[in-house]
Amino acid sequence: MKQSKFSHAAVLLASAMVLLVLPSCRKAADKVAPKEQAAPSSEADQALMKQAGGIFQPVPAVAGRKDNPVTPEKVALGKMLYYEPRLSESSWISCNSCHNLALYGVDNLPTSLGNQWHHGPRNAPTVLNAAFQIAQFWDGRAADVEEQAKGPMLNPIEMASPHADFAVERIASIPEYHALFKKAFPGQDNPVTFNNITDAIGAFERTLMTESRFDKFLKGDASALTDQEKAGLKTFIDKGCVQCHTGPGVGGAMFQKFGVYKPYAEATGSKKIDYGRYQETKKEADKFYFKVPTLRNIAHTYPYFHDGSVWSLDKAVHVMADVQLNKTLSDQEAAEIGAFLKSLTGKIPADALELPELPPSTDETPKPVT
Repeated sequence: MKQSKFSHAAVLLASAMVLLVLPSCRKAADKVAPKEQAAPSSEADQALMKQAGGIFQPVPAVAGRKDNPVTPEKVALGKMLYYEPRLSESSWISCNSCHNLALYGVDNLPTSLGNQWHHGPRNAPTVLNAAFQIAQFWDGRAADVEEQAKGPMLNPIEMASPHADFAVERIASIPEYHALFKKAFPGQDNPVTFNNITDAIGAFERTLMTESRFDKFLKGDASALTDQEKAGLKTFIDKGCVQCHTGPGVGGAMFQKFGVYKPYAEATGSKKIDYGRYQETKKEADKFYFKVPTLRNIAHTYPYFHDGSVWSLDKAVHVMADVQLNKTLSDQEAAEIGAFLKSLTGKIPADALELPELPPSTDETPKPVT
């Protein structure tokens, strides 16, 4: 019995000791915590960040446009229209069909499947981070994402709406859309127009920015990149890749000839030769010129190039060094550049990935053309 009392007293004493020790442990932990923060960057890191900062910029939170202000109401409507298959003749194809946000804004096909299973002529570029680029489409035929949104809807081998009024009539026949358009475009008597459809889609796309670890590095966090990724960034700069891949998109800021030192098909194995901007401008100087693609999220937006002819990121890196720079990379250099490119993978806005609930059709909604 005495032993039991003693044991009980010992337990009480031990418990009291624990309570006394816990606060001091917390204080000790608080003192240790700062050691877990990023260590001060080295002189080499500082020099690389300064060099990179003169070539690239962090991705913006929103790629705004003065004559199409990005508002919550417009973005919400634009998101619905982006996922809206009834903008196509078949009521089967939406913007997201070829620019799947869950797949980093592409469909991972060499060329996309469109109306009646036709293949498009070129690889679908990513819609992520597209809004601040110099132009849209590989040949730059659309000035911005709003103008770009019109193209696929009216293209007979893509969404195949026979004319703009067809798309407008489809949407206007669905009562719930009228209230949403009035909120997105206040003060307009009849806001359900083709221009407003594409302006809403454009406003939504202007929010599809993907901040990555590379952005944190550009903002001064040297620990955001690994040593291999930093080596890859340095190689990317020193080898001359930044002659074309610059700015916040690490590309998308200019047009460039594909095949500066040799015909691109010799390296890519392309079956069909594409003359690029020449097909739009008919200017001899534009032959084989394409918009330089953004490299953001490039690890996920395969297959590569305008015709989707190369599936491997490593091979794409070697192809670019060969035909654009007339250089042969070592395996180590290619691996370092590849590691850097993977650091450009960003976070897709969570809301954009949530499928919207689309309003139901009515008896008056034009039926799909079969």
